[in-house]
Amino acid sequence: MNLAKVVAKIAVAASITLALAGATWANEIKGKVSVQGIKSAENIAVYVDVIADKKFDVPKDHVVIDQRKIAFIPHVVAVQQGTTVEFLNSDPVGHNVYWPSVSGNKKLSHNLGTWPKGEKKPFQFNDLGVASLLCNVHPEMSGYVVVAPTPYFAVTDKEGNFEIKNIPAGKYTLKTWSEDGKATIQAVDLGGATATVDLTVKK
Repeated sequence: MNLAKVVAKIAVAASITLALAGATWANEIKGKVSVQGIKSAENIAVYVDVIADKKFDVPKDHVVIDQRKIAFIPHVVAVQQGTTVEFLNSDPVGHNVYWPSVSGNKKLSHNLGTWPKGEKKPFQFNDLGVASLLCNVHPEMSGYVVVAPTPYFAVTDKEGNFEIKNIPAGKYTLKTWSEDGKATIQAVDLGGATATVDLTVKK
């Protein structure tokens, strides 16, 4: 066999290996959240709960929450535990960011202070739970950071749709968090490329 054929066979084998590796991680969980007794199916966090014996690296990429038009944008942000969130002020007035607790634990409260337009302050969220964002300069402002234990999460759109991509096959526990509704828990068996899950969040 000449060298050209050997090289061609190696290239084909490498392509197959890469394709298989990609397929392994191309799985997704998607679906729709319906609501009962609450106003909207938008801004509901859906995430995969703790996976036994599985640890994840701290994310290198930072997430930005803007303070614009006297509002936290996005209103709800889901992040993996250990993620650094940068709070940007895009308004022509000073803004403050603080949270009185994380999921009710007042010992985890924090106040980042107040800063002017164009500046931002970072904070690394290492504690699981939900930080309720407030501004002591503008009491009408509110937002939420949902800190999940895995990198597999999404926030629903206006119709309640969500999609969590790049999940390896396996059995998981799916959880939701809503500003106005109770948390839901559902088992998911992701054996194929896609698992479709319909969830209901109640008041």
